[in-house]
Amino acid sequence: MASTKAFMDAVRVRRSIYPLSKDIPIPVSRVQELIKETLLHVPSSFNSQTTRVLLLVGAEHEKLWEITKSILKPIVPADAWAATEGKMDMFKAAAGTALFFESRKGVSEMQAKFSAYADKFPGWATQSDGMHQYVLWTALANEGLGCNLQHYNPLIDQKVTETWGVDKDWELNSQLVFGKPGGEAGEKSFMEVEGERFRTFGA
Repeated sequence: MASTKAFMDAVRVRRSIYPLSKDIPIPVSRVQELIKETLLHVPSSFNSQTTRVLLLVGAEHEKLWEITKSILKPIVPADAWAATEGKMDMFKAAAGTALFFESRKGVSEMQAKFSAYADKFPGWATQSDGMHQYVLWTALANEGLGCNLQHYNPLIDQKVTETWGVDKDWELNSQLVFGKPGGEAGEKSFMEVEGERFRTFGA
């Protein structure tokens, strides 16, 4: 019972926190360890293991958000640029970013191997990728870090691939920004669970 309580406590702690700084309470080696544990133990359909992660810290992390800024500037209206630039600088001020990808080659191989389910594997891969994002986010929150999840793909995909030599079959899904929390999570409203989001029959 105690372990279940600890798990649910961790679930509740995980929130989107945006003001982040670089002075994180754990070494980068611990972040690396958590990513590896996540990749090993989060499930995937038919054990396909199609999720990939690229960790950027320090100057490499800052480079990502400078790249994103340079890509966004030509397409964001001039009167909205100050707000957009402020967001990019906020992400840049954090300690690092974990980028989540799916291996298209891995998905294709599973489609060929299990042709009866070929149309399902892309969706299953995305579901598994989402679980990886959630587990790492929750684990980092449990270590005292703040995180927020961003989606600047596909705008930044090509530049990310070129800059960090990412395999061309890796498809970018999200960017998990992490750092030392500089504030609390905002207020969160909840829809009614019973009847609205959850129903039981036979109990």
